[in-house]
Amino acid sequence: GTHCAGTVAASSDNGIGVAGASWNSDTRIMPIRVLGVGGGTEYDILQGVRYAAGLENDSGIRLTADQRADIISMSLGGEGSSGAAQAVYTAAHEAGVILIAAAGNQSTAVPSYPASYEGVISVSAVNINSTLASYSNYGSHIDVAAPGGDFGDYNGDGYADRVWSTCGDDAGGDIQYTYAAYQGTSMAAPHVAGVAALMKAVLPTMTPDAFDALLTAGSLTTDIGGPGWDSLYGHGLIDAYKAVAAASSGSIPTALIVSPTIVNLGTTATSASLTVSTVGSEAIAVDDFSQTPEPWLTVSEDSVDADGLGTYTVMADRGYFEDEDLPDGTYSTAVTFTASSGGIVSVPVNLQVRTTSASADAGFHYVLLADPDTLTVVEQVAVRAQNGSYDYAFADVPAGARYLIVAGSDRDNDGFIDNAGESLGAFLSLDQITYVDADGDQAGLDFLTDLRLTVFASDLSTGSPDADGPQYMRLW
Repeated sequence: GTHCAGTVAASSDNGIGVAGASWNSDTRIMPIRVLGVGGGTEYDILQGVRYAAGLENDSGIRLTADQRADIISMSLGGEGSSGAAQAVYTAAHEAGVILIAAAGNQSTAVPSYPASYEGVISVSAVNINSTLASYSNYGSHIDVAAPGGDFGDYNGDGYADRVWSTCGDDAGGDIQYTYAAYQGTSMAAPHVAGVAALMKAVLPTMTPDAFDALLTAGSLTTDIGGPGWDSLYGHGLIDAYKAVAAASSGSIPTALIVSPTIVNLGTTATSASLTVSTVGSEAIAVDDFSQTPEPWLTVSEDSVDADGLGTYTVMADRGYFEDEDLPDGTYSTAVTFTASSGGIVSVPVNLQVRTTSASADAGFHYVLLADPDTLTVVEQVAVRAQNGSYDYAFADVPAGARYLIVAGSDRDNDGFIDNAGESLGAFLSLDQITYVDADGDQAGLDFLTDLRLTVFASDLSTGSPDADGPQYMRLW
């Protein structure tokens, strides 16, 4: 935390230590502790985001609009997502907070959260040569790249090519303030946050949507990698000079905004909705929309105006994979919108195909109905596999509320359903957990469970296991 804070706003031009990206005294740091020596929980992180964004939170203290943070930088993350978390980040974004997060250090395209949530800027890391750092995550969720350091000493100055910043050393008991060199996307994210702070200093009215529009237009970055957006560097390497110049002009480019920016249909969904709108002062329209040629996907207008702005429906034909006898796996394509101004917005669409044998049995399962805000279990049922599926039902569920549905096995009988070697699944899928509104009897709430080999988990609920099996769950 101290290292990242220094990268954002260490006092500069004073001959001492290091220089922060947003270097003068107009930048203020609001330190919100959500992790400790032993890690932490998603609940703590979400409460910290709520507090910093001026939203209601369990501390009972709500900051005013003048007190809240303009930018939240998060150098933390892991696999797995939840609808409850997405709702918090959406609320913070709508409150006017620019959200920035580290993409992850596993050198993989597997999405890391919170960076991959809608409305959060996902930052990959580059080394001293402005190429992807050896550890950095990449993929369809990356928005921008920034310096994160790496192994080696390519410039031959006798120091490792890492990021130097402020640090507190408490190894001796008392904290000794010093400087340290670290590497990671955790170091890259605060570089972007610092540049955003510089922009807010000259354009205080800049909104998260305006920041996104400038980023998409290439006004904040130097294009590296493939032309335009690419899966390694997003829209390019953050460029402080270009960003401040763009903010100083006070001109936000008119651009199409498509939400969500990524569609993941998971293992069961067949459709999704895209909303196309604009940001900026000029009038633009949708000239054309199409999907990358794939026989399993179509996109059509749902409810649009004369300019083509509104909602579109993406439809996947899952039967195509069975008819063509294609192997299980992840299939990807994209939906592209072309603006009358010449701008192009592409939305990646991912779909997972898995074949379930009629005799499949992933072990005795617990199906949990959970409160999405507190992640406490409201009701649970225990079920066995029959012909490759688990039938479940919840009775007497209070109407008017919304819930999450999670299921899995508990092979080690520790009261948790998501340890490594156990099965886990959620509606709609683990990659796209979706609320279920209790507005009447419902059927067809089907989803898959799968064996979890690696778990990034924290206990996010209360209760204790008993003879009847899990009464609480652990959610990544």
